[in-house]
Amino acid sequence: MTREPGALRRLAAHEGKVLGSFGMWIGRRRHQVGPEDRAFGYAGPQAATVYGLAFVCVVETVGVSFLVRQWPVVHAVLFVLDLYTVVLVLGTQSAAVTRPHVLTPDALRVRAGARVDLVIPLDRIAGVRDELRFQGAGGKAPDDVLELPVGSQTSLTVELAGPVTHVSLLGKRREVSVVRFHADRAGELANAVRAAVAP
Repeated sequence: MTREPGALRRLAAHEGKVLGSFGMWIGRRRHQVGPEDRAFGYAGPQAATVYGLAFVCVVETVGVSFLVRQWPVVHAVLFVLDLYTVVLVLGTQSAAVTRPHVLTPDALRVRAGARVDLVIPLDRIAGVRDELRFQGAGGKAPDDVLELPVGSQTSLTVELAGPVTHVSLLGKRREVSVVRFHADRAGELANAVRAAVAP
């Protein structure tokens, strides 16, 4: 398996963004949402799962600490690793909350936490519809379809008049002409996009 150039650097940058989201989360700020922009959240369906996973990780940390307490070095190393895992799990939720989808006067910015930030110019949008789809339903998506499910579901489909370039977390580039993603207020976002692209 070949690695994309700069994969480790990209992963480190991603973790930095995730950890940096805590400060914005605590301060109730959002990443790059201007005064004329409209933000639309999408983190609702995954919140219970993330917090449940964080709780399980905490329980696992306590259990492992008890089992290896007679080996101080092992105990310290595993405690730090487990604690960092809990921080990263909670960081995925903080990144999703602080990096919402954004509708600007010129573009629709579709995001998935710190992992995806796709800017779609409004003049590239051919149509948008709110439709609930579950991940995996109907088989694997075509190569020109970008799916960004939350809680294994998407609620909006944006069809493009021309392709836009999506860059993956590890730097792989591909052209997409359909974007499926979730928004907590899918109907409101769909109506706002339609109004923005209307002649």
